[in-house]
Amino acid sequence: MNTPSPSTATQIAQAITAAHQAAFANFPPQTAPDLPSDRQQDAVYAGALAACSTLGFIAIDAACIASAWSAQAARTGQFDAQAWPVEAADFGLRPSGGPQAFVPCPQQLGLYAVLPTAEWVGRMARAGVPTVQLRFKSDDAQAITAEIAAAVAAVEETSALLFINDHWRHAIAAGSYGVHLGQEDLDALSAAELAELRASGVRLGVSTHGYAEMVRASQAQPSYIAMGAVFPTTLKKMATVPQGLARLERYAALTRSYPQVAIGGISAAEFPLVRESGVGSIAVVRAIVNADDPEAAAADLMALMG
Repeated sequence: MNTPSPSTATQIAQAITAAHQAAFANFPPQTAPDLPSDRQQDAVYAGALAACSTLGFIAIDAACIASAWSAQAARTGQFDAQAWPVEAADFGLRPSGGPQAFVPCPQQLGLYAVLPTAEWVGRMARAGVPTVQLRFKSDDAQAITAEIAAAVAAVEETSALLFINDHWRHAIAAGSYGVHLGQEDLDALSAAELAELRASGVRLGVSTHGYAEMVRASQAQPSYIAMGAVFPTTLKKMATVPQGLARLERYAALTRSYPQVAIGGISAAEFPLVRESGVGSIAVVRAIVNADDPEAAAADLMALMG
């Protein structure tokens, strides 16, 4: 006997929650946002909104997933509680490529070392780390200029790809391969500044911490999308809880057209689990910088990347 498909918002919410609660068991329930007036008759949206809030997604992400679930049901002509949405078009996520996209970078960026100084950048580049980022914290413009120039020089005789965190105009002037921006920094760019950044030919990586941020980041069509924090990290205060492996797997499935970087609290022990999501790069900070032998640690981590 076939079980009838759920048709009311309450039935849909119960079905989604039952199908996926095991994967998201570690996330505390969130308060569901108000149902928009134009969605009052959309049972799939309303049910998914309630379910995703119960499953621990913050309001902006619950709304994003609910909209995708509604779009998926409309596209396929049916609702399936097991079929977590992963199609970019259902989310309004813009795929990579196209005339307005940033210059592409390799789909597999490999081990990605986030480092505090140009000296560290050069050290890890010479150790064979394929992708490095200078995350230099300073309010001194001259110091920033000098450090970025030193980092660019440090990778010149290596095959490492260098991204500069935040300081995009300094990075362009110094001839860096790429720039990495946080979501807030990307959102703060004017249309003219984004066009300037794109026209420079520099590669752009963007940090994201959930569905809504991934969709926003995709509108700029960056060179890669970073997703995290996967696990707890003490390096900086995060606005969102650790995303965990279940969310990472779904994020990776959605953003597959982009090179993907998983970041946040990932140690060597977790590399195999993170790799199962299909991401082509894992970013680390403490796993190298705090290691007794950073070069040996980098070699071990590169081996785990396969």
